[in-house]
Amino acid sequence: MPVSVLLADDQHLVRAGFRSLLERDPEIVVAGEAATGDEAVRTARASHPDVVLMDIRMPGLDGIAATRQIVADPALVGCRVVILTTFETDEYVFAALAAGASGFLTKDVEPDGLRQAVRVVAAGDALLSPSVTRRVVGRFAGRPVADPAHTDPATAFAALTERELEVVRLVATGLSNQDIAATLVISPLTAKTDITRAITKLGVRDRVQLVILAYETGLIRPGE
Repeated sequence: MPVSVLLADDQHLVRAGFRSLLERDPEIVVAGEAATGDEAVRTARASHPDVVLMDIRMPGLDGIAATRQIVADPALVGCRVVILTTFETDEYVFAALAAGASGFLTKDVEPDGLRQAVRVVAAGDALLSPSVTRRVVGRFAGRPVADPAHTDPATAFAALTERELEVVRLVATGLSNQDIAATLVISPLTAKTDITRAITKLGVRDRVQLVILAYETGLIRPGE
């Protein structure tokens, strides 16, 4: 089945450009467009896309608030949001990830990179590059957590096997599935399976939240 995408941006020309780029891939279909955050939420609920490409600065409800509503909607489980913006600042990276976004891209992304990002996120992986991982580390490391059970690595990760724990550590350093596989001498599919199991056992949403948890609990520290 093709990956369905919702384009949310207040500029018609931007949406038209992304539509043209995405639809060159026969495995991607644009399911709808939205010019405001409110419209993005309504359209997502109506069309149930696999991926939402979400601008941040839009009239009314902004992209961060719209992302938060989409991610929190039980009817949209499985719908992933990738933030697209011209502003690559820490403020937006952190706000997007905290809202539940599964990825963050600037609008100068190459066409192939955009299409690959859609496929990666639709497959259930988070689009978290090493550069963004470093931003997450700097922002979230040592931040107090609401759940007391997640204040100690031994408690927070007790349900994981030894290899799953090692995989989480490698994910937190920004390694891709392929890099993790090469490091542990396993297949990329096995690495992905271990990551998926860790996400399920820990009750986090995706790879992004897995990285945040690893640093929040002190499982891995900046510079390691």
